[in-house]
Amino acid sequence: MKRVLSLSTLYPNIAAPRFGTFVARQLEALAARGDWDVTLINPIGLPPLPFGRYRTLAAARADGEEQGVQIYRPRFTLLPKWGGPINPAMIARAVIPLARNLHTKKPFDLVDAQFFYPDGPAAERIAHALGLPLSIKARGADISYWGTQSSPRKQMLAAAKKAAGLLAVSEQLAEDMAAMGLPREKVTVHYTGLDHKLFHPLDPQESRQRLIERFQLAIPENVSLLVTVGAFIPRKGQRLVIEALLARKDTHLLLAGQGPDETMLRQMAGELGLAERVHFLGSLDDIMLPVLFSAADAMVLPSESEGLANVWVEALACGTPLVITQVGGAGELLRSPIAGRMVERNTPAIVEGIEAVLTSTAPAADIAATVAHFSWENNAAELAAYFTEIADR
Repeated sequence: MKRVLSLSTLYPNIAAPRFGTFVARQLEALAARGDWDVTLINPIGLPPLPFGRYRTLAAARADGEEQGVQIYRPRFTLLPKWGGPINPAMIARAVIPLARNLHTKKPFDLVDAQFFYPDGPAAERIAHALGLPLSIKARGADISYWGTQSSPRKQMLAAAKKAAGLLAVSEQLAEDMAAMGLPREKVTVHYTGLDHKLFHPLDPQESRQRLIERFQLAIPENVSLLVTVGAFIPRKGQRLVIEALLARKDTHLLLAGQGPDETMLRQMAGELGLAERVHFLGSLDDIMLPVLFSAADAMVLPSESEGLANVWVEALACGTPLVITQVGGAGELLRSPIAGRMVERNTPAIVEGIEAVLTSTAPAADIAATVAHFSWENNAAELAAYFTEIADR
């Protein structure tokens, strides 16, 4: 059995159970195969004096085995808002002693970074210290945001030059990586996975009633129901979805997520007279997401940037069509009109996309079939083959 040491700054913990769940599912599926032993280092960034939410995060620094993955959560020093350019160095400083100790006890074959920044440059230092080949994965915002920042961009280019292989979650993201100067010949496209036992069409009316009862929602019968799932940050575009409701009097919106924009979004809904039609559900676990998607007539997410969003695939698997912007791998996913519409990132275009999707009569099973080829088993098999090829060079 070969062994991989994976580094991910995003990973679920007791303080943030929805933090990077897609990374957890990928590594758990790889470990379940039995041909790769998976060790994960999930560095927890904390300021010198933890305060506010950092105090809760500090309590989440628990090591242990989770679903077949051995996890270590060392602390690294974080300077909130200002530490972006130095985070890779701070992570490496905290992780290298632990990585050396683990490697001495039982050698690894490969070092893997689950995000291109800050994980990639940090993992490059770790791989160099252990004398191992390196793989770095790009997922979206690590390229679209950090790739435009001077210092992070230089560090990403340097790490990519030394890496044995690179991964991208979509063909379009691979092209975006090449456009910023990363070596396209090293990039392998690695699509996300999907849990078909969890994400599949449920009865729409029963799902809607479950949501109404659980969250005490005042949603009349026979109204259209839209959902938007994602962090409450400007890049996700919840503001535009709320504005779109002004053109649809018989439509309610469910917002699932949390983040710094929540206060602004609530205030905006009130000022537009939409407070009774915009419902905030908080962060939902994987068990409730299929209920949410199955209850909805469409999932609307006008992101400014994405790689290939897991919630796109999960919504489609539940038979819920999408209204999304033409970013990242959107065009690779929406290959059939029944799956939804790609629109410009403005309110009139979003309204038009919603109208088109809501007039469609495609059965939920047919929509779900458009993502039948996505699975965590396929994802893990492709990742195992890619890791083996790099480790055996």
